[in-house]
Amino acid sequence: MTTIGFIGAGQIGGTLARLAVAHGYDVIVSNSRGPATLTDLVSELGDRARAATPAEAAAGADLVVVTIPVKAVPSVPVAELAGKLVIDTNNYYPQRDGQIAVLDEGATTVSGYLQQHLPTSSVVKAFNNIYYGDLGSLGVPAGSPDRLALSVAGDDPDARQAVIGLIDELGFDAVDVGPLAESWRFEKDHPAYGLKADLAGMTNALAQA
Repeated sequence: MTTIGFIGAGQIGGTLARLAVAHGYDVIVSNSRGPATLTDLVSELGDRARAATPAEAAAGADLVVVTIPVKAVPSVPVAELAGKLVIDTNNYYPQRDGQIAVLDEGATTVSGYLQQHLPTSSVVKAFNNIYYGDLGSLGVPAGSPDRLALSVAGDDPDARQAVIGLIDELGFDAVDVGPLAESWRFEKDHPAYGLKADLAGMTNALAQA
């Protein structure tokens, strides 16, 4: 059974943890404030969930979701994530995160910034361009009409395919955008960001960026 770790347990992280448990995964949730602050979430999630520190969640999981303010990326554990698939849901908001020069200058993407911090992990961008309420309520089985599509980017094709499979399992189609260098296409201030669209609509919005 795959165990999914969460570094960050806010709206997107908590929603993904609920979906993961509902689909039979074990989860380890963590945040910057300590396991004791996650008692209510773990109680809601049930026996398949436990709280831990970020380093413990990283070490104990098969794949890890990083869902934190971008300013906290330097605090993400590195050694514990070596060789692992890391899903990055992050979005850069300077008013919250402060100014990050490499992002302001366009020298890298938000997920590229995390990948630079985790050189021995396979970072895949996903789940950043959907409202958490929609993520938690609008998933439907494959083949359903008007099934919503999410976007996926990552430098490792096998890692991208693994995340596409997870997205499908959770109730959504996925558009493979390619390497992390292309993940700007579904960052904020671009047409695909926050877009509720099917596969064709999402593909078109990505092309418009």
